[in-house]
Amino acid sequence: MYQIIKVLNNNAILAYHNENERILLGKGIGFGKKPGEQFEKIEGAKVYALEAGEKQSSVVNAVNIIEPVYLEAVGRIIDEAEMVFDSINRGILLPLADHIAFAVKREKEENIYIPNPFIPDIKLLFDKEYAVAVKGREIIQEMTGCRISEDEVGFIALYIHSGLSNEHVSETLKTTQIIDESLKIIEEQMGQELKKDSLSCIRLVSHLYYMLVRTRTGEGVNIDLNDFMETSYPRANETARIVCEYMEETMGQPIAKEETGFLAVHIQRAAV
Repeated sequence: MYQIIKVLNNNAILAYHNENERILLGKGIGFGKKPGEQFEKIEGAKVYALEAGEKQSSVVNAVNIIEPVYLEAVGRIIDEAEMVFDSINRGILLPLADHIAFAVKREKEENIYIPNPFIPDIKLLFDKEYAVAVKGREIIQEMTGCRISEDEVGFIALYIHSGLSNEHVSETLKTTQIIDESLKIIEEQMGQELKKDSLSCIRLVSHLYYMLVRTRTGEGVNIDLNDFMETSYPRANETARIVCEYMEETMGQPIAKEETGFLAVHIQRAAV
């Protein structure tokens, strides 16, 4: 059973469901509805749970601050993501709507743009999420009249990835930062610029990402190439060792020793 807390507009409702807050979106679902009204379901409404840990007071305050058009826009962006990925955690609705609302206000009214230096890495790591975010920019422009910057498209892609991986956006951003710095170390140590659009570099970036995931989860690798790479490709192996040391220091977690040789293989392939 749902009980309406607040009718946000004709297309959006905030309601209780089993003592938890839910946002319902759908064309015309708020028309004629009133706070306190109860219902089993509304035809055509999509239900959005909120992120775990959000308190009722913070949810209500956030919904009161965010213009409903941004909730509707993010609802459409989530629909786009579901067409690509089948399912996504709809709990990103409120934080992403809040982010976009603030970005539009900042760019449209104050002419302030927040740079996103990790756009190239985001495109490589999360290409499908970025493609959805590009469509999201079109949705936002259609609904608000504001065309957000490419930097913001990158941030939206991180939110989408968060909804797919259940990894907090800040953690995803930290991962992207570590990978970006690791690529700079590799270029410096190998004495050449990597071709970011090459297949070998894309595989290197993907390897760095899953290497970080393995380290966080404690998963090991079943291959030890350290001796072979140290003998055959000492420069790539030394570069991999430096990158692993950087990751250990930044993450505060030990990197499995087998990761060095495995990473060196990808560095050697990307640097030839």
